[in-house]
Amino acid sequence: MLTRGIYTLPRAPRSQLRSVLCTSKRRLASCIQTPKVNQDRLWKDIHYTCQWGKGERWGKGENETGMSRLSLSDSDRMSRDWFVETTKSLNCNVQVDAMGNTFAVRKGRQQGPPTCAGSHLDTQPTGGRYDGILGVCAGVEMLRVLQEENIDHEYPTLSNINEEGARFPISMVSSGVWAGQIPLEKAHNLQEVGGGKQTMRQELQRIGYLGTLEANYEAMPIGAHFELHIEQGPRLEARNHKIGIVQGVQAYRWHTITVKGRDCHTGTTDFANRSDAMLTAAKMILHSHRLATKHACLASTGILTLSPGSTNTVPGTVRFSLDIRGGEDDRLMGLENQLKTDFHKIAHNEAVDDLNEGGTIGRGCTVEWVLDAPSKAIKFDKDCIQCVQDSAKELFGDEHESLTQTMISGAGHDSVFTSHRVPTSMIFVPCKDGVSHNPMEYCSPEDCANGAQVLMNAVLRYDKLRAERAG
Repeated sequence: MLTRGIYTLPRAPRSQLRSVLCTSKRRLASCIQTPKVNQDRLWKDIHYTCQWGKGERWGKGENETGMSRLSLSDSDRMSRDWFVETTKSLNCNVQVDAMGNTFAVRKGRQQGPPTCAGSHLDTQPTGGRYDGILGVCAGVEMLRVLQEENIDHEYPTLSNINEEGARFPISMVSSGVWAGQIPLEKAHNLQEVGGGKQTMRQELQRIGYLGTLEANYEAMPIGAHFELHIEQGPRLEARNHKIGIVQGVQAYRWHTITVKGRDCHTGTTDFANRSDAMLTAAKMILHSHRLATKHACLASTGILTLSPGSTNTVPGTVRFSLDIRGGEDDRLMGLENQLKTDFHKIAHNEAVDDLNEGGTIGRGCTVEWVLDAPSKAIKFDKDCIQCVQDSAKELFGDEHESLTQTMISGAGHDSVFTSHRVPTSMIFVPCKDGVSHNPMEYCSPEDCANGAQVLMNAVLRYDKLRAERAG
């Protein structure tokens, strides 16, 4: 067994850490001890894959660079190639669907949909080395351990990668198509942001990942989905907790807001005669922050474009993204409906809070909303959550209550879409200072291995549960 370097605290008694798992009634006489992930090997895999798409350097160390591996870029292709080659070497059958979802399946003793451990390899433009990447590498490590320990699980086991990029403007788009929540044609026709003209289909074809497998849950069914991820927030680290047992994901809605006014000269047009789209958009963005605070929600703008884009011309058109999030669907919709009412007033220079105080009232603008990506609040499967809970308890023994916490994810993940079709749960591990979507994103080797251990054990537990229910 590979045990070196997994734990961040003194180990519990061996009898607690190496409990016996039996995967069916037929195997009671030949049960296996819980296998252990190899921390050093997992750490090497994480950083080996980060040679493709290196981003901003933030320190002097070998691994102290961020990542800029946008979806369907050349660097994304190279990381995908590594995944395919590695999993094939572990006797997996690898298939790619029409959205680039890549499935590596290890055979089980019985026929049936595989139990899945998956995440994504693409990153934000100024991302780090752990968001998504940890989950994929942990799935690969699981396959490595099962192979070298010659473990015969009952049902096929799957490691996969999905899209979750910033390049095309729908979050988790490939898993969304797989789950039947996003039409394939809509996804294929998505055009890259930032001025490019390529579509998802064109780029999938260009890098060789426009697969022949139909992109849906019926063509590639899975039995359950477990995803390991860094928390991307400060709660675990603040309490010195090592594992987050994720109960679900908060709701979010992405919009594109278009404000239209009139271009005019900055020196010859006074304030009263301007239809200033940029000033109007600025008021809206500030108001979204204030109103979200009142509703106990979140609101953010990450993309802002304006035209004509000249220093001495008042902008006539402004588009900005509006990402709103909340723990409950009704509360989030309450925020959105109030924002729509208030944005209309702001566009027409009507008084909303103190936004007009101290300024000059102009001629007003128009405002349009487009909903890009909605996602309702998600509750994960109770059995999957229990498998994660039991695996964390096995890892930490008597100390598990002081080292774990239940939580709701503030970020969207591929597990949001898989949960529409199959039992799903997630595992969080702490990241330094809660920083993510940033080159300085960091998760320690010990915490990475803790998460990978819980992931593998949860998959094996669910495999056992499926076998027991099948009789």
